[in-house]
Amino acid sequence: MAKALGVSPAYVNLLENNQRSLSVQMLMALSDKYSIDWRELVQDPSSNVLAELRSTLQDPVFTGTPDLQELRAAVDHAPGLVDNFLQIYRMHRTTLDKMLRQGQERMPDDLLASTPETIIHDFFRNHQNHFPALERAAETLRAEQPCAPDDVYAMLKIRLQERHGVAVQINSVEDMSEALRIFDRDAGTVFLSQALDYQNRTFQLAHVLCLLEADKILNTLVSDSGITSPSGLARCQVELANYFAGAVVMPYADVLAAAQATKYDVDRIAAAFSVSFEQVCHRLTTLQRKNATGVPFFFLRIDKAGNVTKRFNSTTFTLAEFGGACPVWNIHTAFRTPGVILPQFVELPEGERFFTISRTTDRPVFSRESQDRRLAVALGCEFRFVEEIGYARSFNLDSEDMFSQIGINCHLCPRQACSQRAHQPLFVDLPISPDRRGNTRYES
Repeated sequence: MAKALGVSPAYVNLLENNQRSLSVQMLMALSDKYSIDWRELVQDPSSNVLAELRSTLQDPVFTGTPDLQELRAAVDHAPGLVDNFLQIYRMHRTTLDKMLRQGQERMPDDLLASTPETIIHDFFRNHQNHFPALERAAETLRAEQPCAPDDVYAMLKIRLQERHGVAVQINSVEDMSEALRIFDRDAGTVFLSQALDYQNRTFQLAHVLCLLEADKILNTLVSDSGITSPSGLARCQVELANYFAGAVVMPYADVLAAAQATKYDVDRIAAAFSVSFEQVCHRLTTLQRKNATGVPFFFLRIDKAGNVTKRFNSTTFTLAEFGGACPVWNIHTAFRTPGVILPQFVELPEGERFFTISRTTDRPVFSRESQDRRLAVALGCEFRFVEEIGYARSFNLDSEDMFSQIGINCHLCPRQACSQRAHQPLFVDLPISPDRRGNTRYES
């Protein structure tokens, strides 16, 4: 092999043991000599595990962080040990989070149980947030009944009626009892609330169609998820059906082409497919098909109190499950400027850098008690992909001063002298002196 590649056997040995990085020249040589797709060589299925391991070891509870070579060796040669270690740490974090929320109250029996949201997030992330079987089912549906983007709602109504005998009926908010969609299987009717706009009505019909036409795929994926709780299984089915709905209204090849042509301009993609800003953001995180991959994104949605209401991830970014995300991140600022896209370059405590955009999104809800039901969404990618994103064009990408220093959560963030600190870190004693007042009352 060394002779074929024009290098020494010792160099090949270093490559095999993760002690040398794969250069572009070596990548091309491997591709030419062995007739393989170079993309298969650079795709690392263990990258998420490595990223999670690195993030975990940044927790101040650990003293001394192994270097990247040691971590890669652990992932490659002791994957079972790494999985068990990460599972223990997740249980540890879940315990602390629940203790923080419970305060002095008696701890519940299921203190160590992961929440359904965490389990489902991990399930989607383990699949790179991409499910080929659901993509194929959605493509088959669109191929059987091709139509323009603004005719998808009518096409879905006709398909539901002709193939499944299911009618669609729009009801007033009062008649829906606060629900947005009710699928009455016995009556053969899908009831939609008047609160839903065109984009969300289309999405809801595609969701129902998944339950009818892709039920076997759903059952297989859910049964293979490893989820055992009834609530977790139901939630997983809902999220997978939503995935299918997104694939129906935004076909994979078409949305990838539009994304690349517009430099990932979310508003233009939304207009092209007659969908919402939030639906496009969610769909962009799923473009991870082999040999047709888009920019890997993470997606996060929060309410005005900072509660995380949705999160999907195909990057190494660690998303907070509970409220209290870093206030330096402008996803919180978005509520002050509704509808305005806010770009930002951020750096995590371990040095990883990302480019994010944040914007508010309106909820399809009519309410006399609270007319303002806005949420904020954030879409982000690793900095190395930033030249593919049009929102970053106006920035000097060579500047070191544009990165905002953020953390995932004040309880875990080890940064010192942060003027936005709201909590003492759980495992770091910040210096406090009566003779000096620092940026916050948590350190001097």
